[in-house]
Amino acid sequence: MVYSSSFCKYIQLLVIGIACLSATAFADPPYTLCPNSASYANNSLFQNNLDTLLHSLPNNASVSKFYNASSGNIPDGVYSLYMCLDYITNEECKICISDAVEDIMRLCSNIKAAVVWEENCQLRYSNQNFFGKLDITENIGKDNVQKISQPENFKSVVNKTLINLTKEAASNLSANMYATGEVQFENKPIYALVQCTRDLSANDCSRCLLKAIADVLGCCFTSIGARLLSRSCYLRYEFYSFYRVDHDPFSSSTDSEAKGGGRNIRMTVILTTASALAITLLSASTYFLMKKKRTQKRKNDIVSQLATIHNFGERGDLKFHHQKSHGRNEKKAEEFPCIDLVSLSMATDKFSESNKLGQGGFGPVYKGILSDGKEVAIKRLSICSEQGSEEFVNEVHLIMKLQHKNLVRLLGFCVDGEEKILVYEFMPNSSLDVVLFDPKRRAQLSWSTRFNIISGIAKGILYLHEDSRLRIIHRDLKASNVLLDYDMNPKISDFGMARIFGGNEGEASTATIVGTYGYMAPEYAMEGLYSIKSDVFGFGVLLLEIITGRRNAGFHHSKQAPSLLAYAWQLMEQRKRIGVDGSFIN
Repeated sequence: MVYSSSFCKYIQLLVIGIACLSATAFADPPYTLCPNSASYANNSLFQNNLDTLLHSLPNNASVSKFYNASSGNIPDGVYSLYMCLDYITNEECKICISDAVEDIMRLCSNIKAAVVWEENCQLRYSNQNFFGKLDITENIGKDNVQKISQPENFKSVVNKTLINLTKEAASNLSANMYATGEVQFENKPIYALVQCTRDLSANDCSRCLLKAIADVLGCCFTSIGARLLSRSCYLRYEFYSFYRVDHDPFSSSTDSEAKGGGRNIRMTVILTTASALAITLLSASTYFLMKKKRTQKRKNDIVSQLATIHNFGERGDLKFHHQKSHGRNEKKAEEFPCIDLVSLSMATDKFSESNKLGQGGFGPVYKGILSDGKEVAIKRLSICSEQGSEEFVNEVHLIMKLQHKNLVRLLGFCVDGEEKILVYEFMPNSSLDVVLFDPKRRAQLSWSTRFNIISGIAKGILYLHEDSRLRIIHRDLKASNVLLDYDMNPKISDFGMARIFGGNEGEASTATIVGTYGYMAPEYAMEGLYSIKSDVFGFGVLLLEIITGRRNAGFHHSKQAPSLLAYAWQLMEQRKRIGVDGSFIN
């Protein structure tokens, strides 16, 4: 009896499917992690925030395979994140997240932090903000019961495959931090998949997957398939294709079609492909030309704005490289202190993670060493941020005109295509929040040192409000925007949100509230009104933080004192004084 090729393929797939069913011996999902570290009461505000947040997620999953959000405020705030495997559809993602919400509430009831892994998605929530933070604790490995005949050789092949996929997923080319691959082992294909949550940096994605590889090969390499479940990433490998792949659109369905019409099909394919390629090349050329024009226009707009700033050459002792546009210098070096992108890339070892000092609203900040050996701090604007472009011009406009020992000094800047970069003097002791809120480093802050920091910040604010040529409202005074030099002297930084007051102007309003909640004056946070009093309020909050060593954000003493400000007010009414590190004195 002769069977058609389609029938033979069907039988082959059926046999593979039966083999896969017998081989897949993990316990069926869902898998959960419900640590008993903290719990919540029924009908509490935390439960209400949790229910509201979790039940909103499936609708988001219908349009996005990754999402994070929060609900409520500390101490009853809830943070949640989900990730669907990239090969499933949005509708499948919505169904998976709906199941995950139901399962996590059923299996981890009354727990303040939990994770659930379904077949094609994972969901996590916590009472702590974990967004953008790598978590590789308590990884879970799941393997098949069926064992491999040559485990050491198999382990080597799987390890190499997963490491290659890790590099691909963590690369800048992988926007979804996802990669799949296929490799042969003893004439059989091994299919593998890796994926990270998209809130991670490329470096943290790589770290998560490398830890996952080590864990899964440590526990499960003797099995023919396994998966590793982590809060921040996921990996799996099998002897069958468990993920969806696109089918070859040009494959023929029967042998007779291949024989009878093969030449015509090939000719059609060649002509269609050639036409499509020509259209694609034409479209791509047009797109890149238009993009180049837009990029150059954006650059010229920024440069033209900066060119209107007076007195750029006040710091004539600084030497900078020229930036060029259309083959000529935009400005003379002594008038326009630009540093070229190549020099900054070399200074930071290509903006490597090892040189990263921190992450601000503007973008990442790196330590760099210029060709003359000078240490600098390099702030790189997040690419394609329109608001960031305004802040970039604003910061250069303001800080180049300001000179005070308690204000950070701008040494130069760079505009190159999409890149917009600011270069500052380097502050070796980082920002005040890093020292103040670290239990070990806080020991460096004696009372006299704290008093000196408070005094320096006050002098810097007074200069901005009264003594500089311009009256400037900073609008974002907080511990992370105060930098510390070698001698712990403070310098106010980050003027991207600052505003100039002209003449006798005493108050202004805005429809766009910027800054950091907890440091905002009530009239600014609620009505958008700001003045020098706004900075004074922020300074008051900062003063309390420096004295007590406690953050205003997240502080909770009692129902009567839910914030550091309320606690200070309560002590004042009781005629008590706050002592260093939060103690109080009668």
